[in-house]
Amino acid sequence: MRSVTFGYARVSSTDQNEKRQVELLRAEGVLDKHIFIDKESGADFRRKGYQTLLQDRLTEGDKLVICSVDRLGRNYTEIMEQWRYITKELNVGIKVLDMPLLDTTADTQTLDHRFIADLVLQILSYVAEKERLSIRQRQRQGIEAMPIVDGKRISSKTHRPMGRPRVEYPNDWEKVYGDWKGGLITAKNAMQLLGLKVNTFYKLANEYAN
Repeated sequence: MRSVTFGYARVSSTDQNEKRQVELLRAEGVLDKHIFIDKESGADFRRKGYQTLLQDRLTEGDKLVICSVDRLGRNYTEIMEQWRYITKELNVGIKVLDMPLLDTTADTQTLDHRFIADLVLQILSYVAEKERLSIRQRQRQGIEAMPIVDGKRISSKTHRPMGRPRVEYPNDWEKVYGDWKGGLITAKNAMQLLGLKVNTFYKLANEYAN
């Protein structure tokens, strides 16, 4: 089985420099042609470099090296989903350079190590989720303090009505989502049945769960 080591680097904007990350990936033995870079926010996974890597490059037996978890993304709920998809469904190992415990590459595939890596990620996800809930609570308190005009709350910053468009789900979403959550089908099967790409599927899943 072929095994290619890929690297992923991300900075939040075009004026930031990814050089340090690239140097660390090279030191790990990743070839330049196998390094994918995004200069975008880590708020979600709709990034060109990441999506190309995920959909067109990574295959079973490969390795993915990142410098730190926050280079992969900022939303730990989505990170957990991506981590599970990469390691469990694509069967690709992930190595996080600044956190040695987060290493599921072939050289460390013992039951204990996989358990520890998953546990560490769960803890990070828990801490991030607690912070997310705290932020939501503060936001809700701020919204409740906004004035109401014609039945709508008005933002104190933009002076415009609050609200966002309703999320549209594809046909058969509830059934396919239920089968996936119940372990009857894989995420990949669910995406194929719904005609969705990876990032769109997980975005809708997170919206639906909340």
